[in-house]
Formats: sequence, structure tokens, C-alpha cells
Amino acid sequence: MEYIVNIIFFIAIVIGFGLFAKSLREIYRNIKLGKAINRSDRPAERWAVMGKIALGQTRMVKRPIAGILHVIVYVGFIIINLELLEIIIDGLFGTHRFLAEILGQNIYGFLTATLEIFAVLVLVAVVLFFVRRNFYSIKRFQMKELFGWPKEDANWILIIEFALMVAFLTMNTSDLVLQQKGAFPAHGNFPFSSNFLAPLFTGFSVNSLEIIERSAWWFHILGILFFMNYLYYSKHLHIILAFPNTWYAKLQPTGELDNLASVTKEIKLMMDPNADPYAAQPDVDPNAIPEKFGASDIFDLNQVQLLNAYTCTECGRCTSVCPANITGKKLSPRKIMMDTRDRLEEVGKNINKNGKFVDDGKKLLNDHILPEEIWACTTCNACTEACPILIDPLSIIVEMRRFLVMEQSAAPKELNAMMTNVENNAAPWQFNQADRLNWAKE
Repeated sequence: MEYIVNIIFFIAIVIGFGLFAKSLREIYRNIKLGKAINRSDRPAERWAVMGKIALGQTRMVKRPIAGILHVIVYVGFIIINLELLEIIIDGLFGTHRFLAEILGQNIYGFLTATLEIFAVLVLVAVVLFFVRRNFYSIKRFQMKELFGWPKEDANWILIIEFALMVAFLTMNTSDLVLQQKGAFPAHGNFPFSSNFLAPLFTGFSVNSLEIIERSAWWFHILGILFFMNYLYYSKHLHIILAFPNTWYAKLQPTGELDNLASVTKEIKLMMDPNADPYAAQPDVDPNAIPEKFGASDIFDLNQVQLLNAYTCTECGRCTSVCPANITGKKLSPRKIMMDTRDRLEEVGKNINKNGKFVDDGKKLLNDHILPEEIWACTTCNACTEACPILIDPLSIIVEMRRFLVMEQSAAPKELNAMMTNVENNAAPWQFNQADRLNWAKE
């Protein structure tokens, strides 16, 4: 019978990690649909940024209450899941608290005590997060892009984490009482369970306690496997992708926009008095389809921008500081990232169904993101400065603006007037070039 249980456990582990690997492959494939971009420069600086932002959580604590609670959940969840190694070994080989024999009683006692303390802290933090998200009128949690699934998803994450911690403490408490009754060897130190929960379990028989302990043990490990695979459908995917996202983040100043290489080349050609504009360019294929300016769909964005979309935590810090949104405009940087991810998932499902992408008549621009939204942006970079994991909504907005202006000549009339003035007068104002310095005469 014991071997059958071990085999069932092995099958559960294989299925859980197999499905998780399949999800990661789909995410990787979808991100690779974007344009390649070289972000391998300055590796030492990139490792430092990742350590500081993703691991060190330095941007999270700029808002102390939410930041500290998040750090507790983040650190606690990582530390508690260190026990996953022990659970896997115990499940596969039928041992019980395998690490106690390896680490020794003192170290193992310190480890289990630390795990218990963090489990309680995580419980408190997720309860506070749930209350804060659902019963306090925090504006960034009440915006329309969070209605429906995004709001439910955030709550389900907290509920799952709460249930996992309850199962963990139940497992520890029943194990402790079984140790006290002589059914299990004495291993570990459980300060919370021994002082607060054990008295509730002492009246149970050994058989009942063994059933409770095994049930909590199985619930905990199966819950972890479920949660691991739920990440693909959840905003909580950032617990994995925050690390590559911060590593590949833009290192230039946030206000420095990139130039289109093709446009730069044309301008240099125009300004070179010795250049022949009609001469064939040796590095240009005359039969090649000209590259699209800007972006109208996810295929036109680069791979880091698509990684940004998958990494977005939907926290809304970007939108809460956006001056356009604050003044009532339709723009929400968070919605830009959510819409990009929705379109990316839409394309991914299309590929899964057809084996390759079949044109569905939809685009990111207009079908998901409206021109009114992107033209409301002031390019102030407040959103990129506010993001706790260095996501850059502005880069996507700028690419879609470029498409509208350079591919469709669909700029707002105010911009068209300005560009006409630059073309005719070499300045954005409607003055004759000879009168441009009149303002300085006095």
C-alpha cells in the first residue's frame, strides 16, 4: 500500500511539473513572436538591477504599508516552499521529515521554527491584503479594467495562499501532537503550533491525527502544484518573470526615447551634401518588403515589451500617478499592459488551434487599445518610474503613435499643424523664419 501511495505521489509530481513546463514553453513561444532586441550589454549592471529590484524589492517599499506586506509574503512564500524539497523526498521514498536526519536536530529545529513564524506572517499579510483590496476604496483597485476576472484573480491568489498556509500549520500541529503521543519521532520546533494550535488537537486519537496530518500534507503539496500551474492564467506570473524582466530592462534614462534606425539613416543621407540619394544602398535588398514604422500589433513590438506584458502585476501604481488618467482621460498604463497581454494570449490560442497564426482580422491597435488612449499620454514617464519591476508602458504607446503618424498619417490636427510648421518654418510655431527671433529684441 505504501508503494502505491509513493507511485501516486510520483505521478502527481510528474503531471504538475510537466504542465508547468508546457505553460512556460507557450509563454516563451509567445514572447518570441516579437522582434528580437539586443539587451545583453552591461551585464554586471543588469545583474545588479535584478538583484536590487526583483530580489531586493526596493521599489515596492516606496509605498511602505503595501511594500512591507508584499515583502513578508514574498520572503515567507519562498522560505516556506524550501520545505517543498523535503515533501518531495518524503513523498517519493516514504520517509518522514527527511531533512531532520540530514541537518541535525538543532539546525532542523531552527528551520522549522522559521518556517512557522513566516507562515503566520504570510497569513496575516494576505488577510490584510484581502481586506484592503475589497473593503477599502483605493482608487487604483476600483478602475474598470479590473472588473471581472482581474479582480477575481487577485482574490483567488490571496485565498489560495491563505489555504496553503492553513494546511501547512495544520500539518505541523497534528505532526507535533503525534510526536507528543509517541507516534512519530520528535523532530522540529513549532513555536506557533505548540502554543496556540496544539491544545485544539490533543483530544484526537492517534488514528484521527494521522488522517489530519496526511490530509494536510497532501493538500499542501497538491495545492502548491495547482498554484504553480495557475500562474499561467494569473497576474501572479510576475513571481517568476520579474527576474528576467528586470534583467532585460532599459538601462538608459527613462526619458531617452529610441530612434528608428531607418529614419536616422535617411536623415543622415539627406544632410550629407556628397551623398547620392538615388544610388543603390549595398546593404538593402531591393526586393525586401519595407519595414513597418511603429506597431499596430504584437508582432511589431519587441520581445522585451511582450515580456513586460506577461510580467505586469496589475498593481496600478503606474495608472495612479499618470497625469492623463488623473485628469479623466481614457489612458491607463496598466490597461495598456493588460490589453497587450490579452492580445498576445489571443494570438497564442490562435497558434495552438491552427498550428500557426492565421489572420483573425484583429490588431492590438483599435481592437484592444484605442487611439484616444495613446494620444492622451504626455510621455512624462511617471508610469515607468512608478513600476516596481521596471515595466515600460510608454515604449508601447510611442510605437503605436509612430504607426499612426508614419504609416497612416493619422495624427491629431494639433500635431499635424505643429509638424507642418516644423517642415515649413523649422520651428513648431507659425512664424516666418525671419521673424523667429523677434521675441529676443527687447
